[in-house]
Amino acid sequence: MEKEFDVLTVGHGLIDIRFIVEKFAGPDEESSILRQTRGVGGSAANVAIDVSRLGGRSSTIIKVGLDGFGRIVIDELMREKVDVSGVKVCIGDTGFTVVIIDGSGRITMYGYKGAAEKLLPTDIDEQLISRAKTVHIASLRKDTSLQAAMVAKKHNALVSWDPGRRLSLMGLDYFKDFLKYVDIVLVNRNEARNLTGTNDYKQAANQILEYGPEIVVVKKGAEGVYAKTSDGEEYEFPAFPVEKVIDTTGAGDAFAAGLLLGLVRGYNLRKALIYGNAVAALKTTKLGSHNVPSHDEVIKYIWEHQIF
Repeated sequence: MEKEFDVLTVGHGLIDIRFIVEKFAGPDEESSILRQTRGVGGSAANVAIDVSRLGGRSSTIIKVGLDGFGRIVIDELMREKVDVSGVKVCIGDTGFTVVIIDGSGRITMYGYKGAAEKLLPTDIDEQLISRAKTVHIASLRKDTSLQAAMVAKKHNALVSWDPGRRLSLMGLDYFKDFLKYVDIVLVNRNEARNLTGTNDYKQAANQILEYGPEIVVVKKGAEGVYAKTSDGEEYEFPAFPVEKVIDTTGAGDAFAAGLLLGLVRGYNLRKALIYGNAVAALKTTKLGSHNVPSHDEVIKYIWEHQIF
């Protein structure tokens, strides 16, 4: 039976409250807010929206509170054509992140997870996961992540995992039972160091591969991306050029969406990495954590810059 969803995400759905400022304020300092916006955030919600904007079919399993922020999350997901049948609602506050962006595109964030962290193993919808080609688990507590990964593998889905900043501090051994079910690990350089204890991102990738995944991707931000496979293949690309960086929030999620959708579409790993890298580059030119380009815009960018 043909599976309905290209990518199903499991993790956090939050509200991002974004402030663009002249400069970051220090203690007892004040900096002017130049612009303020708000919208859906959280890695799982971001990737689901990004996949949809790139022309893929996506669904998400997240939990929000029974409040105004929760309604904004669901309404925006629906407008973005993301399937919301897996969204859970509970009594409590929807999580949010305050994102402060300075004039050069650097960000600092303050997060409150709220209902997002109350997504339990019992909230994992097996019937929904069975309809997905890929299950992407992001920044989510281990017990629920493990349940999602086990169900995904039962239904022959590709499983990817992005631990996020906080969970990466737990170290690799904490996730050894979970990583047996993961095909692709996506981390930034800080997360790679947190998981493994080494500053060498290539050595960190090798250590992560020893726990079972087939592919490890290290997102290096302005320095590009590195990938290593269990078969010994290595790929490394610089960050692709853009005229002006506006907002780097969600660039890692944009990359993940591009990479996973590329693999679903039959791209080899090298081509999928290039596609994801281009999606992330173009995302940084726009304000908003999931403001990614269309598939056609990505292909045009790749051709114009002769990135093959």
